[in-house]
Amino acid sequence: MNTLKIAVQKSGRLKDDSMKLLKDIGISIDNGKDQLKATATNFPVEVFYLRNGDIPQYLKDGVVDAAIIGNNVLVEKGNSIEYISKLGFSKCRVSIAVPKNMEYKSLEDLNGKQIATSYPNTVNAFLEKNNIRASIHVINGSVEIAPNIGLAEAIVDIVSTGGTLFKNNLVEKEVILKSEAVLAVSPTISAPQKAILDKIKFRIEAVLKGQSSKYVLLNAPNDSLEAIINLLPGMKSPTVLPLAESGWSSVHSVIDKNQFWDIIDDLKALGAQGILICPIEKMVL
Repeated sequence: MNTLKIAVQKSGRLKDDSMKLLKDIGISIDNGKDQLKATATNFPVEVFYLRNGDIPQYLKDGVVDAAIIGNNVLVEKGNSIEYISKLGFSKCRVSIAVPKNMEYKSLEDLNGKQIATSYPNTVNAFLEKNNIRASIHVINGSVEIAPNIGLAEAIVDIVSTGGTLFKNNLVEKEVILKSEAVLAVSPTISAPQKAILDKIKFRIEAVLKGQSSKYVLLNAPNDSLEAIINLLPGMKSPTVLPLAESGWSSVHSVIDKNQFWDIIDDLKALGAQGILICPIEKMVL
């Protein structure tokens, strides 16, 4: 039986979010403590728990067929690796930061400076693109400490909230790359494994679409029905059912959660009542 081998981060929040996603798409995995490999009980998948920085090479070599990994790691170590879906979690950015007391007006201020980073390939490509001549000091670990101990004048590192930069008296100045978790695929993946991966991608898209949408039910006065329907396109068009009370209809639809409050305000202005908003677990288009 063909089995898809998929890699996830060995530990940390990315691993936790990855395993939750697999659970949400109906793949049941019993991974005991410190296991490096686990097999799904209800789907042809084996999960490999690997060091994040090693995953791109495993993908290149075909040791694993796919991986859930931060796009920033692919850019740094897997420039021949493609991803087929963005996953919406583990969002961060790879940014340039400098000490608060450093005079910084533009990228040109980095000319002749030392930059500490764990992302030398990403940084070198960015500097070359912008015609900046700076030296790279590669550090694996706590990059933020480099300016405080005189090792570098600037750093490039992952930034999520900026809290770590603040604690080390650093200020974010330039965003090199915006990143999130992605579903990456090995260039050597076979047709049977690709078919399994396509099923996983389909399920993931259904979960992500559900997470980004809300189900709305409301009572609408018939004289405003057309205007209300125009606000609620749904997947094809809203469902409209007559209410027992004359002159009123029940409208069911789907809205983007990012437009939620604006749409609700408009619905109320058009006379909609009894508005119910429900989460959507999954949505298959």
